[in-house]
Amino acid sequence: MSNNEKEFKPYIPADKVLPELTAVSIVLGVLLAVLFGGANAYLGLRVGMTVSASIPAAVISMGVIRVLLRRDSILENNVVQTIGSAGESVAAGAIFTLPAIFMWAGEGGVDNPSLAEIALITLVGGMLGVLFMIPLRSALIVKEHGTLPYPEGTACAEVLLAGEAGGAKAGTVFAGLGIAALYKFIADGLKAFPSEVDFSIKQYKGSGIGMDVLPALLGVGYICGAKISSYLLAGGTVAWFVLMPLIVLVGGDNVMYPATDPISALDTWGIWSNYIRYIGAGAVACGGILSLIKSLPMIVRTFCDAMKSLKGGKNTDSSRTAQDLSMIVVLVGIGVIAIAMWLIPTIPVNIIGAIIIIICGFFFATVSSRMVGIVGSSNNPVSGMAIATLLISTILLKASGMIGYPGMVSAIAIGTVICIIAAVAGDTSQDLKTGYIVGATPKKQQIAELIGVVASALAIGGILYLFNTAWSYGSTELPAPQATLMKMVVEGVMGGDLPWTLVFAGVGIAIVVEILGIPVLPFAVGLYLPIHLSTPMMAGGLIRWFFERKKENKEGVDRGVLYASGLIAGEGLVGILLAVFAVIPMGESTFGDFLAGVLPFNLGNWGGLAVFAILCATLVYTIKGKKNK
Repeated sequence: MSNNEKEFKPYIPADKVLPELTAVSIVLGVLLAVLFGGANAYLGLRVGMTVSASIPAAVISMGVIRVLLRRDSILENNVVQTIGSAGESVAAGAIFTLPAIFMWAGEGGVDNPSLAEIALITLVGGMLGVLFMIPLRSALIVKEHGTLPYPEGTACAEVLLAGEAGGAKAGTVFAGLGIAALYKFIADGLKAFPSEVDFSIKQYKGSGIGMDVLPALLGVGYICGAKISSYLLAGGTVAWFVLMPLIVLVGGDNVMYPATDPISALDTWGIWSNYIRYIGAGAVACGGILSLIKSLPMIVRTFCDAMKSLKGGKNTDSSRTAQDLSMIVVLVGIGVIAIAMWLIPTIPVNIIGAIIIIICGFFFATVSSRMVGIVGSSNNPVSGMAIATLLISTILLKASGMIGYPGMVSAIAIGTVICIIAAVAGDTSQDLKTGYIVGATPKKQQIAELIGVVASALAIGGILYLFNTAWSYGSTELPAPQATLMKMVVEGVMGGDLPWTLVFAGVGIAIVVEILGIPVLPFAVGLYLPIHLSTPMMAGGLIRWFFERKKENKEGVDRGVLYASGLIAGEGLVGILLAVFAVIPMGESTFGDFLAGVLPFNLGNWGGLAVFAILCATLVYTIKGKKNK
């Protein structure tokens, strides 16, 4: 036993048994998994990134279990956040890849993926992500407790340990959720003001500025902070104030592929969609691969260390806090899943794809677990892993004769499984770290992770179909930036007609940014997305920066994180509700159209900015509020 294992004492001793995997914790956890999975799916499809659900799930759990149900078990709360956070990681993997198949529907005989297909693909990825992590728990979570901090997992444990403040903290999350839900309904349901404020600058043709005045973007900006938000805005500024005016100036009346109209006739959105999107895609792909290359020494070292730890002998500790699911269960489960992927026709993966998934999946699960232990989940290069997998799988599938749309759909299915494996492995690692600190039973936590994965996999298909039916992927409402990027990568390898000059221009920009020492991925994402998404995030980042300078206001800053999490969840939930309204028929239109015509006025662009300023004021008020009692 290492010194770390001898010295560390969990909050709940191994010889003490408390309620843990109970009916209450399972039901509440599953509800939060679906809730945060849906909210993060909506957020990711809009802006290309998701946020961790562990801490919001933990505080809501404490608010419900401790305050409403009067139950007092920190281990029960831990199971709730374990199940709840699984929804976010499954959603992240699914939305970054699967919408590409929806965008291909109708081409080359491709149909929308069925609900069963989506459920099976996400279920396979989620279960493998959990199963691959079980033999690694002792090596990475226990033996390296003093070495790998697992920042989100440790922070979540601190929230659980501060359980006596759970009611007040849960109230902060629910306040943000309620305000964001009302705001989103008024903006995009009743159409009282435009949710996207847009201004073009006539004196500087080709440029433009704007802001999506939405709660989730303010919340994401606050959680990410000013530095990351500024990198995003820098990328957007280069696109909208440098590249787009240059294209207009040089292009003149020429028609340049992929546009079919003269450049002089295109507005800012036309220039962005025809040119900047491809430049940004090249930058994001290059950024993902560069992050993977820079991480290669750590990746190799991580994998070797984990394998050495696994060879270190069987764990002889039989105490409650050392019990994992049996290795027989793990190996049989992995074997059954591998055979099922190959044989079940609903999953578009052949034997080569199944082998790629198992080999790459275990490798990336190991890498993902250790990397989130060092740098946190937000810096885990999942997109780089997904791009690398898509490149490998598409090349191998093409070489094996599986070409065209069937090959591309299969490549996306493989990429989806790998993406979910990496995301779930990282989330499972953070949850197991939380459990290790508070004294949970690993076996019960691993079962809870599997329950969360199953619930999320069953729900995500309906959510994806709902969004596609209401707005369709690639639209202004749901640009699905990551999935669009993955689609471009697969099409490019399979020989699709891509404007490679624009893509490689983006690669060149990414390399220059890397040489300058600027983090490439956030800059590239800002270049790829409309500047309208970066500006509200910058507002949230600036608010956090202002209050973080005041060292004595740490509690207020933390309260702002909980409120921001509520803003994200509230907008996501109403986004799902509005998608339902958009598909409910009402006469010759829909119920969503009826709601949009209820109010006889619209506040316009300046009204939208004024209401967003009020929303920012609620965040400031929450941060400056009185200390939790």
